[in-house]
Amino acid sequence: MTLIRFNPMRDLVELEKEFSKIFNTLESRFGISRNKEDEGYENAVWMPFTDIFEDKDKYTLQLDLPGVKKEDVKISFVNGQLSISGERVQEEEHKDAKCHRIERVFGKYYRSFNLPDHIKSDDISAEFKDGQLTITIPKAEEAKPKEIEIKVK
Repeated sequence: MTLIRFNPMRDLVELEKEFSKIFNTLESRFGISRNKEDEGYENAVWMPFTDIFEDKDKYTLQLDLPGVKKEDVKISFVNGQLSISGERVQEEEHKDAKCHRIERVFGKYYRSFNLPDHIKSDDISAEFKDGQLTITIPKAEEAKPKEIEIKVK
């Protein structure tokens, strides 16, 4: 019996990759240059689940990366796009154990986000703890909401 790894998102990711390939082919035929960041996406096997929060001072991204080491996480910010990539390596197989199901996904991962213009890109910070990556993106002063006092006459 062949072991089939269960991954409910695989079909959607594969479909999105196929559409991406089609558009890249069309772009290359018309002389449009490819984005190097797309290569990371095309080689990815999975994408980490992400929660995005916004308050008056910052944006916060929380990515689930269980089983990934801090050294295996790469974060880059280029042209307004924040990219997170790396690889989760499969643990060694047990010779004496019989495997019935593997639901965790292993291999390369990639996730990117287009950030707003009004952020402090030099102050972006990241923290990795207990398999969760938290990225904090401070807003620039012009992006913060301002209260205007209403005067009564």
